[in-house]
Amino acid sequence: MITPRLNRLSAALILALVAMPPALMAQGTQGRDAHSGAQAGDAELETITVTARRRAESIQEVPVAVSAFDLDDLRDMQARNIDGLQGAVPNANIVQGRGSASSVNAFIRGIGQPDALQTFDPGVGIYVDDVYFSRIQGALFSLYDIERIEVLRGPQGTLYGKNSTGGAIKLITRRPDGDPVADVEFTIGDHGRLEGRFYGAMPFSDTIGASIALVESSNDGYIRDPDSGRHFNDDDNRALRFKLSGDPSDRVRWDFSMDYTRQDNELSLGQPMAPLIQTDVVTGAQVLLMPETGTYDFRSRTSFAPDQGQELKHWGLRLGFDVDLNDAWTFKSITARRDLETSFFIDIDASEYQLGDVLVALDQDQTSQEFQFQFDNGSDLQGVIGLYYLKENVPSYQEAYADDLFAMMGTPITFLRTIDDDLSTTSYAAFIHGSWQFAPTWTMSAGLRYTSEEKDYWRTTSTFWGSPFEALDETVAFADSQTWNAWTPSLSLEKAFSDRVLGYVSANRGFKSGGFNGRANSVLETTAAQFDPEYVWTYELGLKMSSADRRLTGNIAAFHSDYKDFQARVSEVLDPESPTPTFSFPVLNAASMTIQGLEFEGVALVGSGTRLSAQIGWMDAKYDEFEDLRTTDPGNPAYDPGLHAHVPFSPDWSVRLAASQSFYTPAGAAFTLGGDLSYRGDTWLSVDNRDVLSQDAYSVVGLFGVFDSADAKWQVRTGVRNLTDKVYKVDGQEFSSVGNIQTAYYGWPRHYYASVRYSFF
Repeated sequence: MITPRLNRLSAALILALVAMPPALMAQGTQGRDAHSGAQAGDAELETITVTARRRAESIQEVPVAVSAFDLDDLRDMQARNIDGLQGAVPNANIVQGRGSASSVNAFIRGIGQPDALQTFDPGVGIYVDDVYFSRIQGALFSLYDIERIEVLRGPQGTLYGKNSTGGAIKLITRRPDGDPVADVEFTIGDHGRLEGRFYGAMPFSDTIGASIALVESSNDGYIRDPDSGRHFNDDDNRALRFKLSGDPSDRVRWDFSMDYTRQDNELSLGQPMAPLIQTDVVTGAQVLLMPETGTYDFRSRTSFAPDQGQELKHWGLRLGFDVDLNDAWTFKSITARRDLETSFFIDIDASEYQLGDVLVALDQDQTSQEFQFQFDNGSDLQGVIGLYYLKENVPSYQEAYADDLFAMMGTPITFLRTIDDDLSTTSYAAFIHGSWQFAPTWTMSAGLRYTSEEKDYWRTTSTFWGSPFEALDETVAFADSQTWNAWTPSLSLEKAFSDRVLGYVSANRGFKSGGFNGRANSVLETTAAQFDPEYVWTYELGLKMSSADRRLTGNIAAFHSDYKDFQARVSEVLDPESPTPTFSFPVLNAASMTIQGLEFEGVALVGSGTRLSAQIGWMDAKYDEFEDLRTTDPGNPAYDPGLHAHVPFSPDWSVRLAASQSFYTPAGAAFTLGGDLSYRGDTWLSVDNRDVLSQDAYSVVGLFGVFDSADAKWQVRTGVRNLTDKVYKVDGQEFSSVGNIQTAYYGWPRHYYASVRYSFF
């Protein structure tokens, strides 16, 4: 039930919207005639079409909390990768994943994937052209041929390829179905940034066309070893996408695409935030390193050699076609194959010591098939019936190096752990969703999905001790198989108060299947390595509004989520006074929580060439219970009642305000100046709440300037992100049960760039 506090805030926000100056009354992600040389007096907000319900609808007419960003939006946000969306989506956390150059850590409304290990499924589904990406590794996409991005907030348990408890991020790439297009862009910036981008599309005939998109980007990174001068957290990325599209008749459309990404990066380092501990078997615990105090200076050290970085290869094929069977029915098929290879060295302790240094090598592949039958009678009834299949294999090989974790009378004892495992997932689903306009201004929508997901997992781990403890060497192995089934319904009721005002209420259930602990390192842990599914019910109340002159829109959503059986990976510290490593990282269906909040998105075109926008999110996320003996048993040596006081990655406020002003010359050239300010409240960066792995509230400022030639062929752009050079944390590694490892990762310091783009047509 929504609390009185939420009711008061909801009423206050609605009242504020009614009284708000027009400058903030609009959906902040609508398209516009930006930087094109068009006269500002003629500008209006274009209608953005989204496919949030698997059919094309105006964003202002779909009863779903969804943000949409077109190519101009992304450029003005200075978003090069998917983490550039951070701040632009209310109540969302989208950042680079901990210790990885290619992973994305995505949370929406307090729900995401709390551990980067491949045995966890994402809580936020990521899709490219409706193809689900099973791993967060390789999901930090470079945004180089995007038509738009849609971010759906709340569980997607009815329509989407895989159930997602938190939400979905959909990337839609450009289709070569019009006039010839060819753009080339070059960018330079500080930190050694160099980028080249090309997009070209060409029709071969009236019925077929092709496109190719290329990007190569590099920078030197923003973290440096103070002794060797070696740079970290860099970028060395090459990617391409080829697409072939055809419209052989008025009733048939098809698309074939292939993409390839190659990355060869240095390590992604953070900062050790707690004393790093070595266990001496004779003298006891010894402090190897005390964390530096004061503001982080973007200097870190590592025990890895220069040739031990992070390499990734990622490629995929997609074939999709639509067939209009008659005036009411359309058949749609999406067939996809993806392969991901990674070889990542990760210095988890971020120091010159070997405490938590690992190699993680994946060789993942997935095959998916989706069939849809879409119905539209042209008036009061629309629907979709679908079948979905996914087969994924994720074999991996890992090594953990800890030659400084143990010692005897000050002499280190070498230690190596090797891991081989393989996770195979087979997922089947059938779904149906329909909308019925049962009265002139009333529409009811309902959906139901059945999912059956089978996982087969085996794991073996071996330890190798140095002298004189060779007798401790052991191998622990286990294998298991489990199938989980779930029904996930959805229901919504919408009311069109006028042509420009839509209200709705909805209820949606989300499901994420169970799995197996990929860190079960002892025989005892293998007996409890399986964890169960998690579920969420989300209830939402929304209002979408636009002005008659199409220069203002504003969207509000209030939500309440009941989240059950949260899959929490914790660190089992038996006794903080005797920090002997336990190598224990249990996964618990530990928690239920209540998450509720408010969201506002708005944009306005004001006067001549002025554009203002706002995205505001407020969230209250609290555990109703968390079953962990360290918080429930006062007799436990590690008792800490505040260990789970805060839900991770769930700041109370997330706010972005943006403004731009365009000036036009008599000849038609345009100059645009703009900027934005993003604010985030206090954020906890780990499930086990460690004070050093939290980030106080902070703000980040960005500015940009653009020149567009009158013929729309040339564009020159310059910008700066993090103008005030704010130092802030974005993620954390918490492995307290091994050497007291608590590592924080930081966002970029101030950085600037300049780019030139030329359009040949």
